[in-house]
Amino acid sequence: MPDYERRNMKPTIHPVKGTRDFYPEEMALRSYIYATARKVSESFGYQEWDAPFLEPIDLYAAKSGEELVSQQSFVFPDRSGDLITLRPELTPSLARVVAQRQKQLVYPLRWWSWGPFWRYEKPQKGRTREFFQWNIDLIGVDTPEADAEMVAVAATFLKETGLSSGQVQILVNNRSLVESELRNLGIQPGLHTEVFRLIDRKDKMQISDWEANAHSLGLDTSQKDGLENLLANQDLWQKSASLQRFFTIIQALGMAEYVRYDPRIIRGLDYYTGTVFEAWDQDGEFRAILGGGRYDNLVSDVGGEPLPATGFAMGDLVASLVLKKFGSLPESLGKSPARILVTVFDSESMSASFRLAAELRQLGFSVACFPEAAKLGKQFKYGDRMGIPLAIVLGPDEIARKQVSIKNLVSGDQVTVDAEGIEATLLRMLESHSAS
Repeated sequence: MPDYERRNMKPTIHPVKGTRDFYPEEMALRSYIYATARKVSESFGYQEWDAPFLEPIDLYAAKSGEELVSQQSFVFPDRSGDLITLRPELTPSLARVVAQRQKQLVYPLRWWSWGPFWRYEKPQKGRTREFFQWNIDLIGVDTPEADAEMVAVAATFLKETGLSSGQVQILVNNRSLVESELRNLGIQPGLHTEVFRLIDRKDKMQISDWEANAHSLGLDTSQKDGLENLLANQDLWQKSASLQRFFTIIQALGMAEYVRYDPRIIRGLDYYTGTVFEAWDQDGEFRAILGGGRYDNLVSDVGGEPLPATGFAMGDLVASLVLKKFGSLPESLGKSPARILVTVFDSESMSASFRLAAELRQLGFSVACFPEAAKLGKQFKYGDRMGIPLAIVLGPDEIARKQVSIKNLVSGDQVTVDAEGIEATLLRMLESHSAS
């Protein structure tokens, strides 16, 4: 490239670090996850809601954990000097919204939401600074059965997207059970929050670093060994009456194959109070595809009266990667929503082609009209690459005879029909295409 051209080139502007561009294929996948989340949520009777993207940082302080507030939130002062943040999660907002109208709402609340969130983290596989998230919560019921319903919702989503129980499992534990075991080890309640974080990091650290971290918290060798034994005990759940009831209902809901106990699951956020859970793929490549649990104190922490609650969240990026990994994406993703392409034979017939396309839309068909008079071969190739199954040719001969030619871009077959019979023919050909 000559120097003068290089000097005149404008620099490429890249997206902000940790954000994503959504080309049609990626947007179709995001929309598919959203649509499936909506379908599953509504099938269990949940209502959609939302909250502001901006929140005061005080909403998260002392509720979500110091790491989230001081290291992972996008915090900045507004023009009055108040510190606000792009929301890093939704549960505190949910608690605030419920507290504002606590006396007027009808319980139990079954609410779900979908929207963007931001965390200032190091971008890596499965993690960005901006992401979309499905949140769903059951509020006003303090029972293991409510927890089981939440996990069943999550399992139903996995099943609905074609993920099998051999590919993905929902791992369950209970913080109250673990607290009881920590007390049995002589670990003081004042250390429990730090020990929970230690448990949550076990699979992310070298064993030597993890053990050093345990000792730095003040755990002696006996307590550290006891904690490791606790995290290996797959039968520990049988000590919990709550988990026994939980697994009974999971069985009744027909989702037992997707759910199992795992003592390592503790969740990193401070507000969880009881049963907690995460979905992991069986290969161990992706942990916490979705995660949540019981949080009975959060509404009172933001000024409301005590109110039990349980829920979970699932980010779109990890869900996308898991669906891609296991080949669970619908074949139609990234293809044109149009089922019919009206071609333009020449400039003289262009108006007739656009008129026909408008008439077909009035009949309920999804139709794209080629925007120029190009060679028919080029137009057919475009339709085929975009996944449009049928193309209509409306040339001078067809116009004179009040007919249209319909070409199946998959099989190559072509028929000519009178204009009056076009609707029935198109319906029949599209039905045949869907069945094949």
